Amino acid sequence: MTAAPEDPDSLNPNDDDRELDTPDVIEESDGAQHRRFRIHRDIKKRLDRYLTTRLPGLSRSRLQKLINEGAVTVNQRIPKSSTVIRDGDVIDVVVPPPPLKQIPAEDIPLSVLYEDEHLIVINKQANLIVHPARSNLSGTLVNALAWHFKDVNENGLEALSSIGVSEFRPGIVHRLDKDTTGAIVIAKTDEAHWRLGRMFEQRTVQKYYLAIVHGEMKPPGGVIDQPIGKHPAVTEAYAVRNDGQGRDSVTLYRVREVFDGYSLVELELKSGRTHQIRVHLTYLGFPIISDIIYGGEPFGRPELDTPPHAAGAKPLLTFARTKPDGQKIWANIDKRDDIIIDRPALHAATLAFEHPITKAPMAFTAPLHDDMKTVLSRLSDLRHKTGPLPAQGTGVDIDRVLGP
Repeated sequence: MTAAPEDPDSLNPNDDDRELDTPDVIEESDGAQHRRFRIHRDIKKRLDRYLTTRLPGLSRSRLQKLINEGAVTVNQRIPKSSTVIRDGDVIDVVVPPPPLKQIPAEDIPLSVLYEDEHLIVINKQANLIVHPARSNLSGTLVNALAWHFKDVNENGLEALSSIGVSEFRPGIVHRLDKDTTGAIVIAKTDEAHWRLGRMFEQRTVQKYYLAIVHGEMKPPGGVIDQPIGKHPAVTEAYAVRNDGQGRDSVTLYRVREVFDGYSLVELELKSGRTHQIRVHLTYLGFPIISDIIYGGEPFGRPELDTPPHAAGAKPLLTFARTKPDGQKIWANIDKRDDIIIDRPALHAATLAFEHPITKAPMAFTAPLHDDMKTVLSRLSDLRHKTGPLPAQGTGVDIDRVLGP
C-alpha cells in the first residue's frame, strides 16, 4: 500500500528551527525591516505557515496579505501563500514599520469626496499641511485623518497605509502645498499605496488645477516646458533653471475666462515638481494673485477696482521675493480688513486615475472653497470679462467646481 503524500501543513511548526542561519535584517529607508531567510533543508512547508514561525509578531492573515501585496519574494519571484519552501530557497520579506503612536488624532474638519476600503479622496482646505514633520506633529491632514478613522484604533493610524509611517506620512501618496486647496488621494492599504505611487511615477494620473492670475493671459493655451530647481538666491523659493540645476517640468495651460486685469486659468500637470504651477505662471509673467513669494499682489477691494501691475509680471524672468520683503507685505495685509483672499488662488480641481485595486476609471471634482469662489464672483460682477472660453479639450467642469 502506497503511503499518503506528506501534507506540508501538518509538519511540526518547530521542525525548521535547525535549517536556518540567523536571518539577515536590513533597515529600509522608510523604517520598514527587510528580512532575508536562507533555507538549508527541503522542509516542504507552505510559505505563509513557514513565515508565521519565523515572524511571530505577524499573524498568518497579515502575512498572507503581505504576500499578496508583493512584499514577499522567493528567489526574487513573487510567490503565492501556498508556495512550498524547499532547500536552497531565499525568502525576502519587507515588514512594514509599526504605526506611529505619537501622531495625535485631532478634530480637524475634512471634506470627503470619496472613500472605500482601499483609499480616501479629500477636498483639502487652505492652511493645512499634508503631513507632520519631526519638529511639528500636529495640525496636519494626517492628524485629521487619524481622527476620521479613530474608530479603528486609539488614533486611527492603522486605517492608513503603513508606507512612509516613519517619516510621519502614512498613506500619503502625493502632496499639495499648505495653502493649495482641492483633491488629494490617500491610500488606506499598502497595496493601494504602492500601485497609486507607480501611477504617479508613470504620470498616468490626471491632475487639473484652477488658478486666478494677474493679467489678461494670452495666448489662450500652451505648454510651459521649463526645468525647475531651487532658486539661486531666495532660500524658500524655486525657479526656472536652464543651467543644468533644474529638473524637467511640463505644465499645460488653458485660459477659461478673461477679466479686466485678471484671468482664470486651467492647468494640467505632466510632472510634479515643488511649486511647479506657481513658478511656471510667474515665468510667463502671470503670477497667481496673493502669491506673495512669486510676485503676486494682495487682493482686496482696491485691487478689484484697479488691477495692479504685479511684481512678477515680467515674462521669461524668474522672480521671487526675499523673505524680509514678503514679511513686510504680509504685515500690511494683516492691517487690512478688505482682503478677499489671503493665500495663492490655486485649487486642485480635478483628479482622475484608475482605481488601484478594481481598475475602474475614477474622476473627482473638488468644489472651490469660499475665498476663490468669492474672488470669481466679484470679478464676474464688477469687471468686464470675456468668457467662458470654449471648453473643448479642457479637464475641469467649471459649473461643477463652482457648485450650487
